[in-house]
Amino acid sequence: MATETIEAPVPVRRAAIRDIAQICGVSVATVSRVLNGRPDVSQATRDLVMHHVRTLGYVGNRSARALVSGRTGLIGIVVPFAHSGYFSSILQGASEALYERDARLVLCPTGHQHAREVTVLDRLSEGVTDGTLLVTPTETTAELRALRRRGSPMVVIDPSTPLDDDVPVVAVGNWSGARAATQHLIGLGHSRIAIITGPRDWCASIDRRDGYHSALMGAGLPAVPEYVREGNFEQESGYRAAAALLALPNPPTAIFALSDPMAIGALRAARQRGLAVPDDLSLVGFDDVDLSRVTTPELTTVSQPLHELGRLAITVLYRQIDGQPLDAYRVELSTRLIVRGSTAAPRRGS
Repeated sequence: MATETIEAPVPVRRAAIRDIAQICGVSVATVSRVLNGRPDVSQATRDLVMHHVRTLGYVGNRSARALVSGRTGLIGIVVPFAHSGYFSSILQGASEALYERDARLVLCPTGHQHAREVTVLDRLSEGVTDGTLLVTPTETTAELRALRRRGSPMVVIDPSTPLDDDVPVVAVGNWSGARAATQHLIGLGHSRIAIITGPRDWCASIDRRDGYHSALMGAGLPAVPEYVREGNFEQESGYRAAAALLALPNPPTAIFALSDPMAIGALRAARQRGLAVPDDLSLVGFDDVDLSRVTTPELTTVSQPLHELGRLAITVLYRQIDGQPLDAYRVELSTRLIVRGSTAAPRRGS
């Protein structure tokens, strides 16, 4: 009776760091510096190494590296929600920056619940991760200082409440972005310009509201209290606020909503009243999330560099992890006004 010989599969050897070095024509130390995100490598060499790392499927032994370096290769990121276009763009930027350092994100959504945030931060500070990014956290300066005293590096992205100057923060130019948006409407000829704010005590809402008022003041226009409505950055709140504004005896000819979702809610409210945008009402948002480009008309908005915000936060965090001094504790990225189809000059007589 014939017997069938079954050969054991030959294990496939993964590329080692020395293989990457040999192919690139550089030293093992150079490849190591690239994988660990060290700055003392030229961009050309970095690109070459990372190309072959991806092509050959190099996988480092994370456990072994952790034993040698005392690092886990993991970074925690605490976010209210992961599904929002705003938060997902920040997550993408941070993830890409960590991939280049051969590190990974630990995602911790909290639903903006303070007690849950505190619990998550306690766990992350126990050595589970090498550091933490906090996106619009609710913690006070005192609570964040207590976290830092445990030796846990951290960076706050877009703080929701004012923080002291010694807390590392990366943010965007909310005041200047809001001022540019309001000036755009004024330049088109609008004088009755309403605003839908975010929560009144949030930093972003305060700064954007101040930018709006600065533009009005600079143009000699009055700040009309009944043209100010508070939302929560979500679409439904924008709809309700816009419906109230458009029901006024002397309604605004333009609405500046401090988030794109609220502007989209305002667009729905305008259509329900039979108003055409921008012929009867101009709308401006803030964020430049993907939804702003699929509305009809497309939404004029203030673009935040959210992707770059996530990458910058990782850079600032690793300076702390590597024991390097910070050049500044607060870094702001510039915003940019994107003019699309939702704004136009007001009708004559409006």
